[in-house]
Amino acid sequence: MPVPAAAAAPSCGASAGARDPGQEPGPCLSPSGRLAAAVCLGAVGSLGFCSNLLVLLLFWRYRALRSPINLLLLNIAVSDLLVCALGTPLGLAAAAARGRGSPGAACAWHGFANTVCGIVSLISLAVLSYKRYCTMTGKTEADATNYRKTWTGIVLSWTYSLVWTAPPLFGWSSYGPEGPGTTCSVNWHSKDANNASYIICLFIFCLVIPFVIIVYSYGRLLCTVRRVSAVNKGTGRSREQRILIMVVVMVICFLLCWLPYATVALIATFGKPGLITPVASVIPSILAKSSTVYNPIIYIFLNKQVFS
Repeated sequence: MPVPAAAAAPSCGASAGARDPGQEPGPCLSPSGRLAAAVCLGAVGSLGFCSNLLVLLLFWRYRALRSPINLLLLNIAVSDLLVCALGTPLGLAAAAARGRGSPGAACAWHGFANTVCGIVSLISLAVLSYKRYCTMTGKTEADATNYRKTWTGIVLSWTYSLVWTAPPLFGWSSYGPEGPGTTCSVNWHSKDANNASYIICLFIFCLVIPFVIIVYSYGRLLCTVRRVSAVNKGTGRSREQRILIMVVVMVICFLLCWLPYATVALIATFGKPGLITPVASVIPSILAKSSTVYNPIIYIFLNKQVFS
């Protein structure tokens, strides 16, 4: 006679070698929950892959788009495309396998690759916002032919990401199944000091600092535009409104995608066991991956240069 799911309380992602010994087993999703997670992951992955692939094709087709500042957008598109290509298939496979997750090595690779590319996107958004601020306020001279600084920023974004995502491969925290096992990421569940110290550093250096840079840069940019519009009240007012809308949309989308994920991760790390339900662990992960969809829409397809 089958044992009811509630009584069995199986742990997901707990196949041999798939979970770190210090990581608490996550509760399984119901069959309908697994289906919903698979559909959402598939939809986000497909939309993100197609939209970012279209961005790459546009840059390949139109040479005029390959300005230094647009190379940062291209870098974001590449990292988002890799998230969709590397993360979505394994997530769908895990959902189809009743949340058992990937074997240890595959799950570690899945978590590492997703984390690297996700942080590259966040750092690139911060670099992009600061570069726009410096260019618009005259702190640096706009030079459409100077690619050196931009390439330096791109290389640094990948280097910075690797610096903060490689440690779990060498013993400072670890990678493993996330929540009910539909995705793999950093081990949010282990309560030991080794893991907690890494989570705190990752939160500060890879989420809080990029967000502060983005808010500061676009806030200062908006203040500069408002001062200009006070002198040129015609076109200045219209430009101020466009930039205000852009800033508000970007900050809201950033918070919607990453704040729930960061909150759940911190609760899982520092809160009492069992506070995070299966649904509460899956939804923020999907929201974070949805940044691969909104990034090309906001930064590329709403870019007037693309349609000029």
